[in-house]
Amino acid sequence: MFDTLSDKLQAALGDLRGRGRLDDEAISRAMREIRLALLEADVNFKVVKDFVARVRERALGADVAKSLTPGQQVVKIVHEELTALMGSGSSQLAFGGRPPTVILLAGLQGSGKTTAAAKLALLLRKEKRKPGLVAADLQRPAAIDQLEQLGRQIQVPVYREDTTDPVVATQKGIERAREDALDVVIVDTAGRLHVDEELMDELVAVRNEAKPTNVLLVLDAMTGQEAVAVAEAFLERVAFDGVVMTKLDGDARGGAALSVKAVTGKPIKLASVGEKLDQLEYFHPDRMASRILGMGDVLSLIERAEAAVEEDEREELEARMMKGQFTFDDFLKSYKMLRRMGPLQGVLKLIPGLGKQLDGLDQIDEKQLARVEAIVLSMTPQERQLPRLIDGRRRLRIARGSGTTVQQVNQLLEARKQMEKMMKGMSKGKMPALPGMTAGPAPNGPGLTPRPGSSSRKRKKKSRSRR
Repeated sequence: MFDTLSDKLQAALGDLRGRGRLDDEAISRAMREIRLALLEADVNFKVVKDFVARVRERALGADVAKSLTPGQQVVKIVHEELTALMGSGSSQLAFGGRPPTVILLAGLQGSGKTTAAAKLALLLRKEKRKPGLVAADLQRPAAIDQLEQLGRQIQVPVYREDTTDPVVATQKGIERAREDALDVVIVDTAGRLHVDEELMDELVAVRNEAKPTNVLLVLDAMTGQEAVAVAEAFLERVAFDGVVMTKLDGDARGGAALSVKAVTGKPIKLASVGEKLDQLEYFHPDRMASRILGMGDVLSLIERAEAAVEEDEREELEARMMKGQFTFDDFLKSYKMLRRMGPLQGVLKLIPGLGKQLDGLDQIDEKQLARVEAIVLSMTPQERQLPRLIDGRRRLRIARGSGTTVQQVNQLLEARKQMEKMMKGMSKGKMPALPGMTAGPAPNGPGLTPRPGSSSRKRKKKSRSRR
């Protein structure tokens, strides 16, 4: 969602980064570009005006003038102001001392509220809590059936009542959750296609009955400034504590995410970054600001890795790599760990400095990675453990079994050999030079591949000298 804004902000700040001295003209030019970038991203006009004024005032201040790297100092100021714009406080939810803690979800129909309820339940279950879902959306046809289906997928109980009164459904659902010794209850309320008095009255009644510790407003990031207008309307009648921003993985301009905190004063607590039920994460404004400015996001990368990799699995793989061992079984394990962390393009963009290098590649070809997996799975267990056994005849069989060419099989075998060489060098405390290697998927084959004529040419020279 923020890719276009990110490109434009980085371009606006690019001229400033390397400058040893900043003048009014350079700062004015950068501020103009930043203002245009934010307006094109559908950020609220007043929010843009205040943001640019604060950045400009700080950029012309004494701290920047005295800095050894004034350009970098301005980038730091933009990062801090972006963080403040999205809310610099904690994104964690509040939990009461006496269970169950009640979380009430509100929002318009079509904002992704029911799915967000299931995603939140799964997130809390991963945090070792015992969540339950209460079906209080009695307006939308099949809303309760949808919630029950999602509950079965994530193995979380769903409480439904045979009533037309959402207040009764909420009251009885919370009572049953308390009897079942659950410590968190998520109430999925009804929505409308637009804000109206009937919706607000119903929400107020449900809120008074549920007495929630957290009231979260679910907003669709794809609706842009309309989402901010909806947030203002809900704030007047139902004082919510924070926002759940859905569809942040879409291709909209992202103005709602940058405007909602400044307009309502309420922070974004959670963000949905994909369609799968495990793709809801706590929103960290400082990390999002870093991503927008192309600085990567190491903390989110570490958290994803920790969630994707079992402790014993990681230690075993580390130990083998430190010994300089890297079989195709190890490759399969590491590949599956990487896939569990999410789409590869998104994972790589979290690495500082790598996001800009990926701009040249419109999309990393994940089909090519699947092809690599197919080659490995076409090997016998013995071949995966002892790659030196793979002769010409076996290479042909593996290529046929995986639907690839012998050349692609050869490239993968060479890449594994080079990887093992690098591991051995690292275990001895030195990084070996790997001449003729280019990182990333090869144009016509998988994995790392030698440049044409590099290592193969050297082997031919050696054989001639022996003769």
